[in-house]
Amino acid sequence: MSLYGGIDLHSRISWLVILDGALKLVRQIKLANSLAEFLRVLEPYRGELAGLAVESTPNWYWLVDGLQDAGYRMHLANTYAAQQYSGLKYTDDRHDARWLAHLLALDILPEGYIYPAHERPLRDLLRRRGFLVQKRTSMVLSLQGAFGCHTGHRVSSDTVKKWTASEIEEQFDNPLVARGLTCLLQPMNAMSSQIRTLEKEVLAQAKLRDEFALLKTVWGIGPILAMTVMLEVGDIKRFETVGNFASYCRLVKTDRISVGKRKGAGNAKNGNPYLSWAFSEAAHFAIRYHDTARRFYQRKRARTNGIVAVRALAHKLARASYHVMRDQVEFNPQRLFA
Repeated sequence: MSLYGGIDLHSRISWLVILDGALKLVRQIKLANSLAEFLRVLEPYRGELAGLAVESTPNWYWLVDGLQDAGYRMHLANTYAAQQYSGLKYTDDRHDARWLAHLLALDILPEGYIYPAHERPLRDLLRRRGFLVQKRTSMVLSLQGAFGCHTGHRVSSDTVKKWTASEIEEQFDNPLVARGLTCLLQPMNAMSSQIRTLEKEVLAQAKLRDEFALLKTVWGIGPILAMTVMLEVGDIKRFETVGNFASYCRLVKTDRISVGKRKGAGNAKNGNPYLSWAFSEAAHFAIRYHDTARRFYQRKRARTNGIVAVRALAHKLARASYHVMRDQVEFNPQRLFA
């Protein structure tokens, strides 16, 4: 009889549960996060284990890669989609591990994509770049807000990035006000330097695969964003439809509709936050440099707000990118904005 395992993974310890095909408990044990310990406990069941389900937590690389290298068939559980019924009276880590094994045995485990290990370092490097870009943007916005608060004037982000301490000090009579702005210049410039360093490193180490090369024809997507999309998507064939891809990019509505009425929202965290950010970045660039995209954004903004309008444009760019990657065709703005 085949056996099915579930692992509830945490930072220091984990629970391993093994069930048989009839969902009867075979083994449950709490283990320290040591690959050697997992291999020791699993060895007696190696021949019968049909698969092991591991919770997709931020620290899964070492365990999944190690067990795959040892010959075990691994399944990465989609944590948000595999949640147990919220009405249960009692659950703990042991029950969570059993639930994963239960879903795997029934062949209904909602799975995440186990990205190829050899490409993860570059993908993670671009994720660190995105993190720095977001932090730098928050500092730029803080500087813009402080300057407008004290002067009543608006200043562009490009101007803020070029500011020096002396230029700011000349604007204000009160040195404390000036200091409130200049204190952000050094960390902002340090982040800009690190962002440029990471970009050079990635472009030197990686090359866009042929099936992703045409991404650079999509409005707002340059070499770095194209590389980001490639390394987050992995294989475009794993998305059967454009709707599946847009959903994975977190660019579709999460409404729950019943009899034509909205009854709440679904799980907005399902999907890839890095692709969501990448296409939003592409939308900002498209608005800046392409009149058609700017007019689309302005029409949307007149009916909603700026954030929703940007996301609407990001959704359109994501859908266009799907067809560019899947069908190997150049971006066609006439079809996108018809």
